Amino acid sequence: MPAYKKITKIVIPILIILLILAAFLFWPINTNETLVKEDQKLAKGKKEFLASKVAADSVSGKKTNIIILLADDLGKYDISLYGGKSTPTPQIDSLAASGVTFTDGYASAAICSPSRAGLITGRYQERFGHEYQPGDRYPKNNLEYYAFKYLLDTNNWKLNDKIEYPNDASIATQGLPKSEITFADLAKRQGYSTGIIGKWHLGHNKGFFPLDRGFDYHYGFYQAFSLYAPEDNNPDIVNHHHKDFTDKTIWGKGRVGIGQIRRDNTIIDEKAYLTEKFADEAEAFIDKNKNKPFLLYIPFNAPHTPFQVRKKYYDRFPNVKDENKRVYFAMISALDDAIGRIRAKVKKEGLEDNTLIIFASDNGGADYTFATTNAPLKGGKFSHFEGGINVPFALSWKGKIKPNTVYKKPVSTLDFFTTIAAAIHSDLPKDRVYDGVDLVATVNENKTAHKDLYWRSGDAKAIRSGDWKLIISGKTHENWLYNLASDKFETTDLAQKNPEKVKELQTALQTWEKGLIDPLWPNLTYYEFDFGKQKYFVDL
Repeated sequence: MPAYKKITKIVIPILIILLILAAFLFWPINTNETLVKEDQKLAKGKKEFLASKVAADSVSGKKTNIIILLADDLGKYDISLYGGKSTPTPQIDSLAASGVTFTDGYASAAICSPSRAGLITGRYQERFGHEYQPGDRYPKNNLEYYAFKYLLDTNNWKLNDKIEYPNDASIATQGLPKSEITFADLAKRQGYSTGIIGKWHLGHNKGFFPLDRGFDYHYGFYQAFSLYAPEDNNPDIVNHHHKDFTDKTIWGKGRVGIGQIRRDNTIIDEKAYLTEKFADEAEAFIDKNKNKPFLLYIPFNAPHTPFQVRKKYYDRFPNVKDENKRVYFAMISALDDAIGRIRAKVKKEGLEDNTLIIFASDNGGADYTFATTNAPLKGGKFSHFEGGINVPFALSWKGKIKPNTVYKKPVSTLDFFTTIAAAIHSDLPKDRVYDGVDLVATVNENKTAHKDLYWRSGDAKAIRSGDWKLIISGKTHENWLYNLASDKFETTDLAQKNPEKVKELQTALQTWEKGLIDPLWPNLTYYEFDFGKQKYFVDL
């Protein structure tokens, strides 16, 4: 047999195998073209409610201004308000001292977007399917999927089993469902000027922009993150990178796509340090609207990654040798200053008496950065342990809330919406369930805000009922039961000793879940917490 024939017999099968392999690897897997559709009944109810006439008695007299200050991934013990030693936060402490400090304030989710969906609507986000983070992109083909699953070091982020992922058209319909009413919608109906300055993270396509959701003005970005300042050779900015794969994605090629800074819908080339710039914008918004009622929502991105800070804040921590922690503490210090500036502007303009200010974090500290641990609380961002959902939380309203008040019963970021509704004298539509309370009345009358609070992210669930808390791990469905009155740091599992209590709380969770719907889009990853003998899994 000629040599070329021998070679052909060997080469052709190899080429066929390679072609089959290539076809398999590059075969597109994002073939689910299902579009996320809004609930038509709720959409109709929203339209009718927002178009309805406001009751005359709800608009008489001087209207209350509303300012919502939201930190991003700020741990409860990262600040001095709760006794944290790492970072003095005199401005946040002063805000709380002027009103009420909540010792048991909870976020409605342990991760950014679902948490924000709950607080801006006053409804458990699982009621309308905003259970997971919206997907910016999913694996395009098998090569991307298996490379992510087996070749990349993704730390504790794990890839879920492969499914038919949403295509680009489907991804474009992910965001806060259009049938939901935001607190900006409420305020605008009452004749308020409304603004958002900061991180949105509730959808980044037409129909989901802040200007589509009740806000008159927007400055900030749509993504889960953005650079605080351009990463260049500016000696005034300290940049600190992490080793985990998410950090590489966040720094990327600078501010691109939905991480770009926008004023309304126009992209701008912003050079200023964002935390300070957000304070600038807030001051300008207050100045422009000081003679009429306004609602101003300021979702800071601090201290979320990437870790960047101006040198003047960095220099406040010369004794911190760990560079990672030093930058993190400095970012929190910058946030504290910005909050102080906004409060000072309110006072300067003589608006204190008729301005309600709410402060909280969207979830617990991101302990995967190793800059915070949330200690003595257990766990962190993503988890339903206290470190993931028990957050800094305060409210101030001069003349309405007695200074130095401390409220020790559980409250929720779901209460933002209903507190604002009461303050601006807005009624609520009757076609949907609301899950919050008016915190001002609750605190002043020393009532119990919530008998039970619930959390769900896929098959990871939790309930706090009185002093009892049940946590259910995703994947393994293990139960852990704690009595928070004697064990706030969740060190001793009481599930084996209290099977009836476990059953009671499981039943309560199941009853609550009957009022929920399935997630509107799939999640890509889950996160694994390793507590030694205890492993905990949660879908993101």
